[in-house]
Amino acid sequence: MSALRRDGRTPMSHRAGNTGPSTLAFVESPVQLLNVLEWAHAREHALGALTLVVLSPIDPMTRGQLRRMAELARNDGHEVRWEEARGGPAAPFQTIGGLTGLLRRADRVVLGDPFSRYVQLLLTITRARDIVVVDDGTATMEFVAQLARGERLVRWHRKGGRPGPRDLVFAPVSSAARKRLTPSERRTVEIFSSMPMEETPQGVTVTANTFAWTRDRFGPPRITKGADMVGTSLVETGVVDGDRYLEAVRSLAKTHGATRYFAHRRESTEKLHRLAVETGLEVVRPDLPLELIARRGPIGRTILSFPSTVVHTLPLALTGTEVRVAVCDIDPAWLTENASPRAQGFLSGVTGTARDVHRLSAVTAV
Repeated sequence: MSALRRDGRTPMSHRAGNTGPSTLAFVESPVQLLNVLEWAHAREHALGALTLVVLSPIDPMTRGQLRRMAELARNDGHEVRWEEARGGPAAPFQTIGGLTGLLRRADRVVLGDPFSRYVQLLLTITRARDIVVVDDGTATMEFVAQLARGERLVRWHRKGGRPGPRDLVFAPVSSAARKRLTPSERRTVEIFSSMPMEETPQGVTVTANTFAWTRDRFGPPRITKGADMVGTSLVETGVVDGDRYLEAVRSLAKTHGATRYFAHRRESTEKLHRLAVETGLEVVRPDLPLELIARRGPIGRTILSFPSTVVHTLPLALTGTEVRVAVCDIDPAWLTENASPRAQGFLSGVTGTARDVHRLSAVTAV
């Protein structure tokens, strides 16, 4: 029997007479999968068949969240194909070989991380006439700016300077992928995003992600009196000093009465243990993306965050509730010597362009 949605209707991909174009979506993170579901919800009446391909990472927490998100996708009637894409030296070749036929038959390809070398390689194989990029967090902002300026695709937290040996070897593939992500007479490109964009590449269609699927499936949440804090992986990516970050978390928790800390899936176990011991916060490892956790509830009346994707997405997911999202700036003194020269400006831009949030000054040690 076809799975039913909360409104009692059968998912689009299971309805009789559905002969729309075939769509192949590639995701490597729970947030990417969530945003593919948001895109599919917005395109429901003209979607056709959707196959979600999970290029599974190795990290256990990310894998766990992806499996939960895959269950939600199947409940919506979508086909999910799980690929152990990083399960050993031969895994990439086996994965790409197994997907080549699907790629060449797909009318539309949806992807969540245009910076991913895996995805860039897959893009060189596809003949799809429609390419869709859904949000992979704040990285989407940088991708759009680089595409508009015709620059090579480089993640914002990568340190500036000359490309490394691996970059040079992969350069032809990256260049070919960038061409696939550029609109032409034979190909349309859409960006489905909740992020603000100062520059829009010529010919690219930009569609707003309002998190309508999330609000339809979850909540409204029960709201508690206290505050919750959202973790970030800025320490793990080498942008922010670990000791400075811990001091900032302790100060914010004390000032605003926070009791829970929702860990980012990439935060290290050692860092989280130290944080719990030294701040007294209850560390929570979510089993779903935070947008769904917050919408499901219970959630604090105030959500504290550093510059990250959630300062843009949580206000949308929590539209109509009394929850306030407050974002704390990153003090330049917190940055490591290895941080990219672009880091401070990018993080300030993430905070400054957020809508419907309360902005806090950078905190100092207490």
